[in-house]
Amino acid sequence: MDIIHDDDDLEIIDFIINGGLRRQIYIRNDHFHGYDNESFRKRFRISKVCAIEILQQIEMYLEFPTDRNNCVSPMNQLLLTLRLYSTGGHLLSVADFCGVHVSTACRIVRRVSEAIARLYRQYIQMATTPDDMMACQREFFNIASFPRVVGVIDCTHIKIDSLGGEDPEIFRNRKGYFSINVQMICDANLKIMNVVARWPGSSHDSTIFSNSRVRVNFEQNIYENCYYLEIAGILMDDT
Repeated sequence: MDIIHDDDDLEIIDFIINGGLRRQIYIRNDHFHGYDNESFRKRFRISKVCAIEILQQIEMYLEFPTDRNNCVSPMNQLLLTLRLYSTGGHLLSVADFCGVHVSTACRIVRRVSEAIARLYRQYIQMATTPDDMMACQREFFNIASFPRVVGVIDCTHIKIDSLGGEDPEIFRNRKGYFSINVQMICDANLKIMNVVARWPGSSHDSTIFSNSRVRVNFEQNIYENCYYLEIAGILMDDT
């Protein structure tokens, strides 16, 4: 058997074996154990304890059946997504930070985001029982003597890229960029209790509220003699 010493011959063999592409090996740092608690919070906006609690609830959706192809662990998938959430930066920089290809990072963010969204009904819910509503009223009253208030409602624009298609301009808001107009309600501790995130950026705040379940609940007197403190722009009429 001939032994190949020529570098050109070795490159040809490598080209044939790898289909013309050199496999790129990414170095993945252990960001969870690599930072102390304070440094971890600065980079991911949550504590290590909170990260573990989240992972325990979504890990089953992030696991791969095998460890082939150097798959990304559930913890690293979560940290990559949290890094994007916390910085609002480009996906490429987040991918480099976590040691994966940008296309892999894109799939991971989608997978983790969908897993977290599954927890929506477990954590985001309105105060509906008399005891819960009374507790909300007390907390708001302690802030600035607001009587009978159980929540604050407002809308905010979440910036997105143009979706293309037949009518992308419906997502362009009055400030000129593409967005989703999201209505949220929070309690006195800034805990989000309700989210409506399906309206394009051109939609007015009052339109979103008028078509929301919250308005229907008011009309059906579910909240009895309680009120939501509105921010200018959301018209509640007589509710």
